[in-house]
Amino acid sequence: MNNFSNIEKNRILNLNIKDMKELIISGDISAEELVNIHIDQIEKFDSKTNAVCTFTPDFALDNARKLDKLKNFDKPLSGIPIVIKDLNKTAGIRTTMGSRIYSDFIPKDDDLVVQKIKESGALILGKSNTPEFGAGSHTFNDVFKTTFNPYDLSKTAGGSSGGAGVALAMRMVPMAQGSDMGGSLRNPAAWNNVVGFRTSIGTIPQLPADITYNMMSVNGPMARNIDDLSILLSCMAGYDNRIGNSINEPSERFLDIKLPDPKKIKIAYTHNLGIYPVSQEIKEAFSSSIEIFSKIGFIMEESFPNLENVDNVFQTYRAYTFANAHKEHIVKNRNLMKDTIIWNVEKGLELKGTDLALAESQRSVIDQNIAEFFEKYDFLVLPSTSVLPFDKNIEYIKEIDGVELETYIDWMGLCYAITATGCPSISIPGGFIKGLPTGIQIVGKKLDDLNVLRIAKIFEEETNFYKIQPNIINKENDGD
Repeated sequence: MNNFSNIEKNRILNLNIKDMKELIISGDISAEELVNIHIDQIEKFDSKTNAVCTFTPDFALDNARKLDKLKNFDKPLSGIPIVIKDLNKTAGIRTTMGSRIYSDFIPKDDDLVVQKIKESGALILGKSNTPEFGAGSHTFNDVFKTTFNPYDLSKTAGGSSGGAGVALAMRMVPMAQGSDMGGSLRNPAAWNNVVGFRTSIGTIPQLPADITYNMMSVNGPMARNIDDLSILLSCMAGYDNRIGNSINEPSERFLDIKLPDPKKIKIAYTHNLGIYPVSQEIKEAFSSSIEIFSKIGFIMEESFPNLENVDNVFQTYRAYTFANAHKEHIVKNRNLMKDTIIWNVEKGLELKGTDLALAESQRSVIDQNIAEFFEKYDFLVLPSTSVLPFDKNIEYIKEIDGVELETYIDWMGLCYAITATGCPSISIPGGFIKGLPTGIQIVGKKLDDLNVLRIAKIFEEETNFYKIQPNIINKENDGD
């Protein structure tokens, strides 16, 4: 067993997945040693950030030792640690969904996405914290409490994949699984200086699924950079004939990150989609990002698609989804649920057939408008969030730039509007304002996920924002 210095450990923690695997294959490090280095990082920092709500070092180490003994490193993620969002069932590992209702629940089976990740050789090091039932873009719950932003511990880490975002930023793991309905991959990616990808519906198969043709929620990959995310995505994606909207395309396509000529790419950009209030700080950060796109050589034009009625489409389908998932919970365990979820479920239970028909009709018009928009432009770029990370003691933002907001999800319009379009959208690091990370969304045509990754890769290579790690890591290393 090698004895790594703290400097060497930090170097290893900042490697990408490909380089970590090469170290394992070459024998310069064992899978067990790699896991132990990440365990040390969690033990050193998670008390400060509260990202990993259920920690499973023994589980990961047992599987790492099996790999080392067999020298079986031929799978894409063999020996690489990962955290799974606490919304997803993990066989034999506590899965609470951030709810007191499930505070002691230990599933017997894995969700399909977890099964696929394990079959790819990844080692589950724990579960990442999430708000109750994944509701809201601020990670707190009554079971594990609040997850803190590593760039400023007084701020929120975002959500609902907040624990995943923090675990990545803090180098606790090189990759993480998350999910997204109204921004739950993209918001925490932005606020933790990492990458989160909401793929096209059907790219990543989902079982169990309450609604087979669900257009709202997707599982997705998170990582510190595009290369790592692409590898994880290639393992999560793939056709499954049990799922009606599953896309029958080889998942290996996501490994082909060939960069196009920017001078041939036309990108529309908007700071607010013409609809939503955005803080001055985000406008400033986004303007800087657009300058970078222009410097790279992309053809940039300020424009946005016609998304009339998008709020009603998203809110209706979200309420419908919540009612279907939680209608029994509010009857049997209402006293154990937070008010915002009860409100969302009851809103869904009040829906009539005519309400759903109207939303579907409005969505059809949006589909047509989006198709016309992408006949003129190749991609759309906009901020991932409308505000900087806010105080951790605030449940949600109620006002932006003088505009009052009515519900706990209104402030996430920049993300949930894209959800309603069905288009793939990735959030990548967009630089810092007041020491806090920001993110930008790159949105592509439906099913154009691979090219979204390619554009994101070009921006990433130009900026290298993802390499800026939280100061609490730097201070710890300076003291070594």
